[in-house]
Amino acid sequence: MRIGIVCPYSWDVPGGVQFHIRDLAEHLIRLGHEVSVLAPADDETPLPPYVVSAGRAVPVPYNGSVARLNFGFLSAARVRRWLHEGTFDVVHIHEPTSPSLGLLTCWAATGPLVATFHTSNPRSRAMIAAYPILQPALEKISARIAVSEYARRTLVEHLGGDAVVIPNGVDVDFFARAEPKKEWSGGTLGFIGRIDEPRKGLPVLMRALPKILAERPDTRLLVAGRGDEEEAVASLPREMRSRVEFLGMVSDEDKARLLRSVDVYVAPNTGGESFGIILVEALSAGAPVLASDLDAFAQVLDQGGAGELFANEDADDLAARAISLLGDEARRAELSERGSAHVRRFDWSTVGADILAVYETVTDGAASVATDERANGGLRARLGL
Repeated sequence: MRIGIVCPYSWDVPGGVQFHIRDLAEHLIRLGHEVSVLAPADDETPLPPYVVSAGRAVPVPYNGSVARLNFGFLSAARVRRWLHEGTFDVVHIHEPTSPSLGLLTCWAATGPLVATFHTSNPRSRAMIAAYPILQPALEKISARIAVSEYARRTLVEHLGGDAVVIPNGVDVDFFARAEPKKEWSGGTLGFIGRIDEPRKGLPVLMRALPKILAERPDTRLLVAGRGDEEEAVASLPREMRSRVEFLGMVSDEDKARLLRSVDVYVAPNTGGESFGIILVEALSAGAPVLASDLDAFAQVLDQGGAGELFANEDADDLAARAISLLGDEARRAELSERGSAHVRRFDWSTVGADILAVYETVTDGAASVATDERANGGLRARLGL
């Protein structure tokens, strides 16, 4: 099958949607499919052979964050050329309502279209206001996927219609077989995410850290991600700042090793999450997870069965639960075992098969319509119509 996938966000700025698209493309390629991904990217960005650049992206406030998107006449021309050269059996658009390549592709494409909705935003005035513009493009979509029940709810409430829920996928074995790193082990909490994006929740964790250190002074916090490191620790007493180690941007391999090494992985995100791919990665690595009780996170963690939850934005609750976990090896082992079993439902072997089933459904439907049209056209010709 020839598959085109459209990424709305800049390829050179890592994020959950980009990782999902990358892993989906590579999974499909391993299965023998021909895959091309169209994505915004700066000229100097090294790209995998299956990625086609649609040009440089610009930062735009979107869904409580700043997304790097690509839109305009030049982008539209590149979309049309990619579609023409690709002759795809199916085109899979991610975030078709964002002002980026997905929407441009909806307008330009003529074949079977599949769209995945990642956003969870139950009060999006912008999406409601844009509905009259979006409707003609969205009507061309043959099948809709939502990455969680909360993303599906956003779609239904704002745009109508429905979607099948297929979660984001993870290569579970990649994380499970990573080797722990000795210097990252022993009384460690882990955090991975953009340091200077408030909704990722690092300030909440920093407010909790003094109470954690008061009870367990040997604890270290390992932080991986880009952002202003000095600003991140500015709220901490100066004598505690040495207990925070910033690792900067890490490779996929080091991310897996970090998750395999820490005693507790903390996800203090405050909102705007429709899934929580980092939680699935942490569970895959066997890390005990402590996360804010966002609806999407609770769903990924089996309502607390596969990881512990604390009250969102409550630094005191985070601290109390972190102290308890750090001091309870048996509980950490129990969470690790439960998480490792629960996470198998998110492996690409399952998720990829579900997405392929959607592709096959829409391409079979398109083929049936084409056959009917040819038959009816032949009949009309024989009747002289």
